[in-house]
Amino acid sequence: MTDHEQDNRVDLTPYQAAGGLEGLTKLVDEFYVNMDTLPEAQTIRNMHAKDLTEARKKLTYFLSGWLGGPMLFQQHYGPISIPGAHKRFPIGYEERDAWLLCMERALAAQPYSPELKDYLLAALSIPAERIRQVNAREI
Repeated sequence: MTDHEQDNRVDLTPYQAAGGLEGLTKLVDEFYVNMDTLPEAQTIRNMHAKDLTEARKKLTYFLSGWLGGPMLFQQHYGPISIPGAHKRFPIGYEERDAWLLCMERALAAQPYSPELKDYLLAALSIPAERIRQVNAREI
């Protein structure tokens, strides 16, 4: 079965369609390359530690469980509230959009089907907006 055929199987979870933990690790690595290099992402990059090892692991583990794979984040760090975990950062529209831009570029670099890329970006836009709303005290 080719990668494209695998992406289009309806019985796959998004985790499997993204290539499992290996595929998500590649996605997250590209995401943080974008955060390091895109001028639009400088503000959100400054919210992170200089060493991104732990951030990479946390995002990869979160995505694993969120996309239907092993619940690695919970196993290693316990339960998570995405808005609560980001409450200490000043996240508004600019920061939300910078994060989504980094993810959009990272998704574009992956060998995923166009449908999977669109699905993931749309799905990730929901918690990104929720984080902004919580930080703006709109909810």
